[in-house]
Amino acid sequence: MRAGGRSRRAWGWHPLSADWAERVVADAGIRPGDLVLDIGAGTGALTAPLVRAGARVLAIELHPGRVARLRERFAGEQVTVVHVDARELLLPHKPFKVVSSPPYAVSSELLRTLTARSSRLVSAHLVLQRAFVHRIVSRWDSRARWHAVPGRPLPRTAFTPPPQVDSRVLVLSRR
Repeated sequence: MRAGGRSRRAWGWHPLSADWAERVVADAGIRPGDLVLDIGAGTGALTAPLVRAGARVLAIELHPGRVARLRERFAGEQVTVVHVDARELLLPHKPFKVVSSPPYAVSSELLRTLTARSSRLVSAHLVLQRAFVHRIVSRWDSRARWHAVPGRPLPRTAFTPPPQVDSRVLVLSRR
């Protein structure tokens, strides 16, 4: 599959199945009215259960075709689709949550952005590479402003096509 001159592998796209997306959103405890970022929204696997939970969603997506599909799918919903690279994301100036399955290649940079001193992040449930989650949790400074714990493990079969690595949710919350 080619889009914008890049292969599916270059985009790093492994869509999360609907049933696993439901579980990730349920674990996040989203409440009606919460502002939630879905970074790497794809075609809306996480966006849909976030909307059903009553969230106001910022669906962040780089791929132009998926941006168009998201805008069409969620027209009339409390979803704003933002066409931007996750590495260039400007965070909201008001408190927000993140429930996301971002491209693994941006994990470190995204984590730095989300936990920057100026960030208004309340909590995050990020589907990431399992080894990365364990590394972050084991090295996280106990004096940090953020509490980091491993969340739900996801089998490779939770994605189509399955990635070559195992995944896990990284749960961040303010101390």
